[in-house]
Order: sequence, then C-alpha cells, then structure tokens
Amino acid sequence: MDDLISTAWLEQALGESDLAIVDASLFMPGSGRDAATEFAAGHIPGARLFDIEALSDHDNPLPHMLPSSAAFGAAMVSLGVGRDDRIVVYDNSPLRSATRGWFMLRQFGAERVALLDGGLAKWRAESRPIETGPARPRPARFDAVDHSASIVTKQALLGGADLPVLDARGQARFDGSAPDPRPGVAAGHISGARNLPFAALYRDDGTLKPEEELRAAFAAAGIDPEAPFIASCGSGVTATSLLFAARRLGGRDARLYDGSWSEWGADPATPKQVGSA
Repeated sequence: MDDLISTAWLEQALGESDLAIVDASLFMPGSGRDAATEFAAGHIPGARLFDIEALSDHDNPLPHMLPSSAAFGAAMVSLGVGRDDRIVVYDNSPLRSATRGWFMLRQFGAERVALLDGGLAKWRAESRPIETGPARPRPARFDAVDHSASIVTKQALLGGADLPVLDARGQARFDGSAPDPRPGVAAGHISGARNLPFAALYRDDGTLKPEEELRAAFAAAGIDPEAPFIASCGSGVTATSLLFAARRLGGRDARLYDGSWSEWGADPATPKQVGSA
C-alpha cells in the first residue's frame, strides 16, 4: 500500500478485513470544534476516532506528547486497530493532523500506514458514503514497539544534534512578528532553524501538492528532504506534514522534535532568534 491513497481507492477497499480506518482530526483550543462530536455526526464507514489528545502522555505538561508504547498499544486494541492492518488515516482539520496520526502509528510499529489524500473534505465533496454514530467493535492486536531514534529531545538539541531544523509554523510566528498563542511562550524560533509552513505543502482542496512542487518548497527553505533533518512546529503536530512530504520525496531519516516550540519557547535558557531564517 502506498503512503498516500486516493478516495477512490479507499471506497473500493471498504469492508476488507485487514483494513482499519482512523479519523485523526485535531482542532486548536478555542476553535469551537470538537473531534468526537464531528466524528459521531459523520465519518467514513468503518472508521474509528483516533483522538490525538486522548492518546497523548497526560503526565507530560506539554500538549499532546507521545505516550508510552504500552499505553499506545492498549489504546489501539481498544479502538480495534491492529499493528499488521492496512491502516488509512484521515482528518477534517485545517491542521492536516492526519500526518500526526500517521507518524504515531509508524512510531509504535505499524508498517502499512497511509494518508487519505484530501481527507474527509474531499470524500464528502465527492458524495462518497458517510456513517454516523459510534465506531463498531472490532477485534485487534497491537504489539507496540517504540522507534525512539526518530524523536529528538530538547537536551539533544542543546547538546548539538548537528542536523538542520525545519519549522512548520507560519512565517509570522516563526519570525516573531506575531505573538505565540500559548501564555508564557516567547516569540521567534530555534536559533538557526529554517521555515517551511506546513500549509505550503497542500493544495487548496487539502490534497498534497505534486512531488516537484514539494521538492521546490524544501529547496526554497534550504533543506534537502532526502537528507536527515529535524522537524519542529508549535507542539509536534504540523511538523509531521514535513516528515510525510519528505518521505514522499525519498527521505527516510528525518526526525521529530516532539516538544517543539511549546517546550523550547517556554524555556528562558534556550537560544532563540527572531526575524527571517
């Protein structure tokens, strides 16, 4: 299964026994939107709600940080998502949060994970079938492992991770001309980081841009997508769009700074920079 699948492919595959579909929609606080409510009101048939907030490490004060492998595996079993399933992730969020679900599933050992190109918005626009109500029970086994090498910590960055950092936030938040929305978090970016806003990777309809346009976007940011780099953003969600796009271009060694600016910007001791890259 390809990393990026079409709505037509998914509709044809609906009902196949090894197919697991998850809705990984996530919304910013204050948006007035709720993922669980929207899921119950309408989702792709057979999907289950992959609640990024509920699946996070609640002992960590930072927003939606990765949980332990044991906690994640148990959560997937309760959802009916198996590690060996063909898993399709979609969202209906302006954050394109399906890539966070894609990353988490791969992080904990699932290998056949794909993103639905265009997500629920494209699915609905094409008048494809919709199901309402809660997800149906489904037996599953998910023996989670933790690929910790794909995660970078603040300590590693401060110690000199020796890899370029690419920030997925919008330019105004990156250069510090707009304040950070989180109280107590400074404006600006990690010193030396480059900027590639995640929204620049998508067309207006939410589908991923063609590979030549993705490659040009990385080049404009001064980053080789096929070489190792560290992706960062506000809280580890939109940075995963950079990781997904890099994988489409042949990159296999990009890493995520999960704490991202929520952690770095809140620490008065970390080196920060304002202005353009």
